[in-house]
Amino acid sequence: MAPAAPPSTSEASCARGRSAFALDRALLYDLADIALTGARQSGASYADVRIGETRREYAFAKDDRLESFDERASQGFGMRVLLDGCWGFYGARRLDPQSLRDGVERALENARAVKRIQTQPIALERLPVHEAEWIMPMGVDPFEVSAGEKADLLLSIIASARDHGADFCYASLSATCEERFFANSLGSRIHQTRTRVAPNFQATAIDRASGHFATRDCLAPARGAGWDYIVGAGLIEEAARAGEEARAKLGAKPVTPGDYDVVIDPTNLWLTIHETVGHSTELDRVLGWEANFAGTSFVKPHMLNKLQFGSELMTIVADRAQPGALATIGFDDDGAPAEAAEFAIVEKGVFKNFQMALGQAHLIGLSHSNGCAYADSPTTFPIQRMPNISLKPNPQKCSFSDLISDVENGIYVVGAGSWSIDQQRDNFQFGGQLFYEIKNGQLGELLRDGAYQGRTTQFWNSLAGLCDASAYHLDGTFTCGKAEPVQVAPVSHGSPPALFHNVRVLNTSDDA
Repeated sequence: MAPAAPPSTSEASCARGRSAFALDRALLYDLADIALTGARQSGASYADVRIGETRREYAFAKDDRLESFDERASQGFGMRVLLDGCWGFYGARRLDPQSLRDGVERALENARAVKRIQTQPIALERLPVHEAEWIMPMGVDPFEVSAGEKADLLLSIIASARDHGADFCYASLSATCEERFFANSLGSRIHQTRTRVAPNFQATAIDRASGHFATRDCLAPARGAGWDYIVGAGLIEEAARAGEEARAKLGAKPVTPGDYDVVIDPTNLWLTIHETVGHSTELDRVLGWEANFAGTSFVKPHMLNKLQFGSELMTIVADRAQPGALATIGFDDDGAPAEAAEFAIVEKGVFKNFQMALGQAHLIGLSHSNGCAYADSPTTFPIQRMPNISLKPNPQKCSFSDLISDVENGIYVVGAGSWSIDQQRDNFQFGGQLFYEIKNGQLGELLRDGAYQGRTTQFWNSLAGLCDASAYHLDGTFTCGKAEPVQVAPVSHGSPPALFHNVRVLNTSDDA
């Protein structure tokens, strides 16, 4: 069923990073044709196949030496069929015609097995056909940079932290390149390539007299980008600040527990957005499909357009288009274009949309999904995963100084730390890297041993101020875990600094 010619590049933005798809195009089309023809002839009402290669690299250094350097690549396919309203899937790390034929049969067998226990059939929306190629814009391919250059950078980061107050430091660099070919029984044929990189380090300072220690982690976020992002991220300079700040935390004043006006920096708020908004509005979680791994959600289908999730300042939007964001891509793993994932989850405080993958919308009476599918390997089933999810800045001019100008007794939180949230994404507690007093509209002393806690809608309804777009910052994670067997997904969250009233702040010290 493959088209006679390779797809055009007209439907999706195409900017050359890696210059070519690594797998042979003719082979991809032949394998897809074998799989989709076999599925159709066996009675599947719909079928799709993902074929691809994933390259990963990880370098880790500690103190004065490179501890490990690992690079690996894996290829494979995933065959999905819809038979009598039931999904069947099979994936394998082989790319030859017989493996695809076997994969079709195994996927059909799995669909028949599911039918015996499935209570409600899967119904698909009307799906458009796409023939396209999307290659992530990128500067320097990180896989073309030598191991020696990467090791030198890691050791320079460590030396910088230790020269400025840290007793110990470790540093790491991660890079991933995904190349995917998607084809379905309707005629879609989509090639995509994207690369992402993640720097990390942790500086530790020790008070040898007391045995106490303090740490400060890297604040530079992972990005959908190349090596040029790593070079330009100022990691050596940040490591110097981290060493100084870790040392300063040892002598900082402990946080006094109580209710405060809390100003949260984007480097911390991204994780709160991720856990309280991102995960709570995933439809598969709401339907109970995730309950055995990481819980369900307090949000329910009847709350659409009714739940006052937050204050009127709160507008949370999904997208797959932000430059440099980790979930940015031309098409999701259901073949839905990026524009399908442009929607408000919360608009002026009101809950507006669930995140949905293919075959879910009809279960709550909606007509179509919204581009929220991802499989972390060609060999895994595509499940509902977050696109980029971000808090929109204040449309009115508001600097950081303006934001804190009326705060008489507050705390400013920088950098993500430890966190905990219950199985329904309601009760939570978040730590941070740095805490500062705010007194009479001015930043004050550094504090230590802080964390803030709350309940999701109570917290977001206390949102009382936002900086404007000039203070917007994009953060995120390489490794959001979900499903059993677990899959990990990359996702970014942007926000400006935000002010929340009457937030409970804890002292986390053992001797508090």
